[in-house]
Order: sequence, then C-alpha cells, then structure tokens
Amino acid sequence: MEQLLVDEVLQLLENDNDRQLKNYLNELNISDVEELIDELPQHAVKFIESLSTKRAVNVFRILDFPTQERIIKKLQSNKLTEIIRQLPPDDRTALFSELKGDAVKKLLVLLNDDDRKEALVLLGYKEDSIGRLMTPDFIAVKIDWTVSRVLNHIRRYGKNSETIDVVYVIDKDGVLLDDIRIREILLADPDAQIGELTDNRLISLNVNDPQEEAISIFKMNNRVALPVVDDNNILLGIVTIDDILWIAHEEYTEDMQKFGGTEALDEPYLDIPILKLIKKRAGWLIVLFLGEMLTATAMQHFEFELEKAVVLSLFIPLIMSSGGNSGSQASTLIIQAMALGEITIAEWWRVMRREIISGLSLGVILGSIGFLRIILWQELGIYDYGDHWFLISLTIFFTLVGIVLWGSLIGSMMPIMLKRLKLDPATSSAPFVATMVDVTGIVIYFSIAVLILKGVLL
Repeated sequence: MEQLLVDEVLQLLENDNDRQLKNYLNELNISDVEELIDELPQHAVKFIESLSTKRAVNVFRILDFPTQERIIKKLQSNKLTEIIRQLPPDDRTALFSELKGDAVKKLLVLLNDDDRKEALVLLGYKEDSIGRLMTPDFIAVKIDWTVSRVLNHIRRYGKNSETIDVVYVIDKDGVLLDDIRIREILLADPDAQIGELTDNRLISLNVNDPQEEAISIFKMNNRVALPVVDDNNILLGIVTIDDILWIAHEEYTEDMQKFGGTEALDEPYLDIPILKLIKKRAGWLIVLFLGEMLTATAMQHFEFELEKAVVLSLFIPLIMSSGGNSGSQASTLIIQAMALGEITIAEWWRVMRREIISGLSLGVILGSIGFLRIILWQELGIYDYGDHWFLISLTIFFTLVGIVLWGSLIGSMMPIMLKRLKLDPATSSAPFVATMVDVTGIVIYFSIAVLILKGVLL
C-alpha cells in the first residue's frame, strides 16, 4: 500500500474529521480499505463504521478471522446487525463456525427467523464439508418454463442470488436436472422451453463431500459456480469460486506449514499466542527428536567398527544429508503431484519405477563426486585416508548410491501410503522423511562398510 494513502488517512484521524474520512474511505477500492485495516489495525472499527453498509460488508467478508473477531467485539450494535444480516450465507457460516458458542448465539439473535434457520442448517453440516461452503441464494427454474418466464424470474429474484452466471434446472420435486449458462438463455428464442437448452452435461457437488474435492473439480471444469445436492440429487445450494479460492489458500498454507514439520496454525503467525505457537511446534519437534535418537542407537550398534576405522565417521554428515535431501525432494514432488491430481494411489507402481531409476541415477552422480573427492584429496596430499583409501572411496560410492535410492523410495512412497490410509500426505513432510532416512542411512552405510572393508580395516 502507498504510504501517501496511509498518511492521508492518519491526518484525517488526527483532525477528527469524520465526515471527510467517511467520504474518503467510501471512494477507495475495497482492497485498499482492507489493506488500510492491516496497516492500521487499531482503527479497524472506525473504518468499518465510516463505510456504507454495503461496502462495510464487502470489506468485512475479505478480512481474516482474527480481525473480524476484534471488530465484532467493538462495533456498534446497529452497524454490527446490518453487517451480519447482509453477509452472504456462506461467509456468515464461515464466521459463525470460527466463533465460540456464546458469540454465535449473540449474532444469531440479530438475524430474522428465515436467516437464522438458514444459518443453523448450514452450521449443521460437518466442519470440512462442502455444505459449510454453500449458499442457498441461487436461481432455479423448472424444465417446462419458457425463456421469457425465466428472464422475468431472474429480474425479480436475481439481485438476491450469489451469482446469475448460471441458472439451475430442477423438476417439480427439486431434483437437479441440469445447469445452463445465462449467455445461452439470453441468446435463445423467448418462446423456447428451457428443456430445449439443456445438454445433460451436469457437474455437481455432494453436500457431504470434503471441501478438498471441490477444489479439484472447480480446477478441472473451469466453473465460477457449481450446484450442491444431497444423496437424492435434491438441489440445496451452490458453491462459488471465491469460496473455493479461499479454501485452496488455506489448504496451501496448511500444507506449507506441515512441510516444515509443524502443526497447521489456525491464525496468522503474529496473531497466534506465543504459548499456542510453542505447543504447535513442540509436538513435531519431540517426534523428530525421538526419531533422531534412533540414529544414535544405530551408531552405538556400530561402535566397534567406528573404533577400528575412525575415518568412517568423517563421512557420516555427508551420507545422512544426501539421503535426507533426496527423500525430501521426492516427498515434496509427490505431494505436489497428488495435490494437483497428476497422480493417484493406483499409480504407485509407476511412481516407484520412476523413483528407482531416478534414485539410482542421482545416487551414481553423488557417489561419483564423493569417490573422486577422496581420490583427489589423497593424491593432492590434502588429507591422508590411510593405506586403504581406495576401498574407503568405494564404500562411499556404493553407500551414496544406496542411500539416495532408499531416500527417493521412502520420500515417494510415504505420501501414497498415508493417502491410502486416508491420512494427510503433507504429514510426510521433509523433516519427517529426512529423520527416517537418517536412521536407516547409518545402517546402510556401516553394512556396506563391513562388506567392503571386512578383513582390511574392520
């Protein structure tokens, strides 16, 4: 945001020029007002109260929840009532689902009977279901209506609809039959029946399906809205692209946090209490720490070999990091591919086959570099690896081939296994995979060392 805009608003606030502030804010873009609230959170309530009701609603609905909650607590009751009543049903449901019980009860009282019933119905759906996203504000017409009648219906009820880009065709029992783009209706003969315009290429969402499914369906079908039906195909509402983009953003943020080895944060980083932040991070750190303790246990098992060939300890960080890096790479690539719908659980063998080839190739590349490094350091006199330096270089080569291959397989298969168990693949994040590969990497390293150096150094 331009500093000039912030300075102008601050000057109006300092001069207590409420009238000019109101005019100024109502001329700004909605996104500019939202950024102003981010820049000057202490004046958020003042900004919302200065806006016209319609603009206040449009700004309020794009704010993050912690900001919405702070505004609700301090907003004048009449302005709060106007905003809550005019919020679209899906945005209202999203707000209510985040608030605690008593706060929801206070806001429900502000609604009229019909809106209150509607809100309670939407809140009755499972938290992460499509039912929580849908709005019952849509245009539905009967299959035997004429185009002329449909246009009259849109003129009468369209202003209350979330979108009129698509009109939904139902039968006398409310069963969804098809959807028609408004463009086709506008270009059709006024006396034609709606049934003549249907093509039976209907795509719909089930009210009880997970919200993640809606993201992929929207992406694959290039829609601005999709109808929501129950198990009997009764049309209940619609989900619009703005809600899907918001959910996709939340899913992306959650996955990024899990990739880093932490629980997903429910609030922005700077808004979350420090004790809650520590709690979110401590769980995974403890799990990863306990995992790394197994690495120490594995090294203790090979204590005798280490005493006889101390030179092997020089390469432990190299071995562990190479395996962890290859596993993290594979895990990240597979999780992303699954999220984009590029691969499915059924294609696990294709994934494994590709990772075997990739892992071997990458292992040979890294192993060759490690092999040459030992030879060069020995020949140039930089470091003396002893009389059996060539066997040590072979040990490093084959270990890197094995550990990189193993890391690639673990990293690629772990997300698929978790998905098969109906768990979140993002939990097989880079730190988790790296920890697993560290433990097994030590075993692989010393097992190969014993095979090659037995009777020589060991």
